[in-house]
Amino acid sequence: MRFHSLPESKRYAEDASEYTVVLERYNTVLDELFAGADVYVITPLWTTEAKVPSSQPVTGYWQSLLVEDDPDPEFRTYCHLFAARRPWRRGCIDESLRDVADDKVAGILITDTRMQRIHHPYDGGADVFLATSEERDRMRDRHADWLSSHHSGL
Repeated sequence: MRFHSLPESKRYAEDASEYTVVLERYNTVLDELFAGADVYVITPLWTTEAKVPSSQPVTGYWQSLLVEDDPDPEFRTYCHLFAARRPWRRGCIDESLRDVADDKVAGILITDTRMQRIHHPYDGGADVFLATSEERDRMRDRHADWLSSHHSGL
């Protein structure tokens, strides 16, 4: 399901009060998903090389994926994933969430340690994947005013 970060599906915050709304919505859903639990914050790094860049700290390195296997090595694309486990606390990743909201970073995933619930923030909102359709429906109903009015839900 997809939640929008700002009223009327506005994509980007323009002032402090709108950033407050963005972070409040992200954190409200994250609290409902992960309060009292540990989470993985998974961050991607995209490169054209299979080797993990030496400039990236190896702490939290999880795995690398070949995303685009082009015969020309200059056009191959790799995604290096870094996973940090941490106890969920409201506001603990606000800096990253604000960077996502500003489209400075993309592709971050927040998930429970069993990877049954996933929160994928993006500039303009968040996609949320839940373990059951019943759980999805309850969350959708609690935050119906954060959903898109478009018939596709996007």
